[in-house]
Amino acid sequence: MIVTMVLFIFTLIAWILPVTIKTKGSVHMLQVNSYRNERYIKWMGSHRTKVFLRLEVLYALPLVLHVITDSVTVSLGAAIAVFVLLFFNNLSNKPEEKKSLVYTPRVQRLLGATYIIYGLTASVSISVAGFFSIFAALFILVLAAVFPYYIVLLANTINRPIEARISRRFINDAKRLLKASPGLTVIGITGTVAGANVKHFVQTVLSSKYNVLMTPENHTSKFGIARTINEQLKSYHDIFIAEMSAEQEGEIREICDLVTHKYGILTDIYAQIPDTLENMKKTKYEIVETLPEQEGAAFLNIDDENIMSWEPQNPCRKIYYGIDREDADLRASNIKFSGKGMSFTVTTADGKKETFITKLLGRHHIYNILAAAAVGLEMGLSLKQMAGAVKKMAAVPHNLELKRSSGNITMIDDSYNSNPVGSKAAIDVLGHMAGYRILITPGIIETGGNAYEINKEWAGYSADKCDYIILVGKKQTEPLQDGLKEAGYPDQKLYVAENLQDAMQHMYKMAPADSIVLLENDHPETD
Repeated sequence: MIVTMVLFIFTLIAWILPVTIKTKGSVHMLQVNSYRNERYIKWMGSHRTKVFLRLEVLYALPLVLHVITDSVTVSLGAAIAVFVLLFFNNLSNKPEEKKSLVYTPRVQRLLGATYIIYGLTASVSISVAGFFSIFAALFILVLAAVFPYYIVLLANTINRPIEARISRRFINDAKRLLKASPGLTVIGITGTVAGANVKHFVQTVLSSKYNVLMTPENHTSKFGIARTINEQLKSYHDIFIAEMSAEQEGEIREICDLVTHKYGILTDIYAQIPDTLENMKKTKYEIVETLPEQEGAAFLNIDDENIMSWEPQNPCRKIYYGIDREDADLRASNIKFSGKGMSFTVTTADGKKETFITKLLGRHHIYNILAAAAVGLEMGLSLKQMAGAVKKMAAVPHNLELKRSSGNITMIDDSYNSNPVGSKAAIDVLGHMAGYRILITPGIIETGGNAYEINKEWAGYSADKCDYIILVGKKQTEPLQDGLKEAGYPDQKLYVAENLQDAMQHMYKMAPADSIVLLENDHPETD
C-alpha cells in the first residue's frame, strides 16, 4: 500500500508537468481572444489539433496496461513515463510566439482559479485511489491532462463576476482621470491594417510641439486603453493617442465613450472574408460617428474605396488625405523611391507645399505620414516642422526596413508577416527600385481563408516586378508556382528553395552587383 501511494504521488508530480505547459497555452489563447468565451470557443473549434495533440493518444497506455496486467506498479510506471514524455514533447514543440502571454493581474487570477480546479482534481484522484481504484484515479488525471483548454474556459466563467466588478472600477478610475484633465486632446485611431503605424507617426509628428502619450502595442482594447490611462497619464500630457481595435460591432463605440476623443483617424478598411466587409465598415466608422459634432474632426483616407463607400451620419468636419485623388485636403505627389528611402511632395488644399524625405519605404507609409500631417496641421504645426520630424523617423523593424548586406546588395526586410494588401504594397516598392530586383518569400501566411487563390493571384501580380524569384518551401509555395507559371514567368528566373538557409545561400551565389532583395513575409522552415 505504501509503495502504491508513493508511486501515485510521483504520478501526480509527473502529471502536473504537461498540464502546466498546456495550461499556459490555453490561457495565452484566451488572452489573445480578449478573455471572451465565445471567441475562445470559436478559436478552439478551428484549431482542434492544438487543443487535442496527436501524441496525447499515449495517455490511454497506462489505462490499457492496467486492464491487461492488473498491475498497479506497471500502470503507474507507464503513467509517469507518458506524462514526462508529453511534457518534454510539449516543451520542445512550443510554437514561436510573436505576442507572448502577458502576466497581467487578470491572468494571475485566472491561473489561480485554474490551479484550484487542478488541486481539487488531484484531491479527488487521491481519494479515489485510496478508497476505490487506481484505474479510476488515473482516468481522472488523464481527462484533466487532455482538457486544459476547457478547464481554463471553466475558470474564466467562474471568475466572470469578479472580473466584472474589477473592470467597472478600473473603467471608472480611467474616466475620473480623463475628467481631471480638461486640457487633454484625445486622438482616436483605428483601421484594419495601418492603425499601429499611424499611431507612431502621429506621436512622432506631434511630439515636436506637445507632450504626447500613446497606447502601447497590446493595449488597444477598452481595458487596455483604460490601463494606459490609469498607469501612465500625467497632468503634463497635452495629447493622448488611443489606437482602437475591435472584433465586433459596438466595441469601438465603447472605447470612444470612455476616452471622449476630439479627433478620429480612420486609416483603412479591409476584410479578408468578403461577407464581413459591411459589418467591418460599420464597426470602424464608429470612431467617426462618436465624434463631437461641432468641435470634432475625422481624418479619412480618400483613396480607400471602402472608407469612401460608407456614408457617415455624423455632420462633424471631414478632412481627407490621399495620393490618387486631386480633391484631397492633403495630397502626396512626385513620389520617388531609392536605396535610401523615398521622397514626396505634400500639398495642402490652399496650395502650400513641402518636400518630405524619409528612410521608410512603401506607398502605405506615405498614407501613414499624410494622416499624421493632417492631424499636425489641425494642431497648429507647419508642413516644414513636420517634414523635419518625418526625416528623423526610424524605420519600423522588419516592415519594409532597408538594410545593407555584403557587397552591393540592398535588403528590404518585410519579414514580419503581412496580409494580401501589405504584400502587394511591398512588391510595388520592389517594382519601383532601380537595380536587379529579387524576391524571397514563402507566400502570404495569414490570408484569412482561400489561401491558394490569394497566393496564386499575388504571384501573378509580382511576376512583372521581379527579375528573379526565390520561393521558400516546395509544398508551401505550390500556389505561387502555379501563379507564376500562369503569368508566363521564366523557369530560369525561378528557384524553389528547401528552406530559408538554402534560399539565402542561393541568393548570394546568383545576385549581381546593385541587387535589391525583398524578404517578404515570415520564412518558416517548410518542406
